Amino acid sequence: MSMKVKLWGVRGSLPAPKPPEVAKSRIKDVLKEFVGSPSYAKKDIEGYLKKLPIEKFGGFGGNTPCVEVTTSTTQVIIDGGTGIRRLGQSMMAGPCANGAGELHVLFTHFHWDHLIGLPFFGPLFVKGNKIHVYAVQPDVERAFRTLFQKPFFPVPYENLGAQIIYHQLEPRAPFKIGDIQITPYALDHPDPCWGYKMENGGRVFSHCVDTEGIRVTRKDMGPDLPLYQGVDLLIFDAQYTLAEAIEKINWGHSAALVGIEIALRESIKKLIFYHHDPSASDEKVADAATQTREYYDQRRKVAEMNNESLPQVDWSFAEEETVMTV
Repeated sequence: MSMKVKLWGVRGSLPAPKPPEVAKSRIKDVLKEFVGSPSYAKKDIEGYLKKLPIEKFGGFGGNTPCVEVTTSTTQVIIDGGTGIRRLGQSMMAGPCANGAGELHVLFTHFHWDHLIGLPFFGPLFVKGNKIHVYAVQPDVERAFRTLFQKPFFPVPYENLGAQIIYHQLEPRAPFKIGDIQITPYALDHPDPCWGYKMENGGRVFSHCVDTEGIRVTRKDMGPDLPLYQGVDLLIFDAQYTLAEAIEKINWGHSAALVGIEIALRESIKKLIFYHHDPSASDEKVADAATQTREYYDQRRKVAEMNNESLPQVDWSFAEEETVMTV
């Protein structure tokens, strides 16, 4: 058995579409390089594009947080950022289109970037659909009702077609949705925010987004330490570089180097850095990945010199529409 994890939105705080001048400049640069490459003679456009680094072609993505987790029988959605709009469009090709859909949506917290896709989530407007909404915070229904009212949105809450069923979760208490066991754990955020540990068939995925990572030792993490233990795939907040994170204390976001240290200590197998700063260009995110690689390689080199054994961590910076199997 396994879980598939798809990233429908990877930006934090605010959607970050590329302005036309960025797209034009990128296309111009790519064409110049292609004309001067061996692929030009072969007319191997597809092969050439595949070799380009992500910051020169495609980019990391501009939608705000939404993650889809599926097994052969169960689907769970985490957060309703702008990424949920396209997920909803894909779901309208199935049972949700005729009101036979039953969905499960977990919320980490209710900052705008994790909610603003909901008014454009197609299944919400179809009569007969059942949408289960889960959160530790008691004000989840109030957040929905606030979103769907004038002057924020023209369709009032009472006119939504789907039946919305709310579930308030108990902190650190496991529960099940289909064949996935889920446990909420507290994150380090100015407003209450919860991470989710999801388990299926002996495989473990942890979602840790909107966390500053100020509790770095096992002792400091206390009852929330299990969120990071025995994990096959961890999605971790890395909105800032380490220097930026130090400047922005109590903003609720972390840096990749913090995630690397946690992953090394807890032997986490795969690590995805998520919640990219909306003001960061694709080039800046790629630079952060380079800095992280330098740190990771140096960390391993020092460990080797000290005869310290460190686990291998497969890490990368999140790209929209990436699908991973856990």
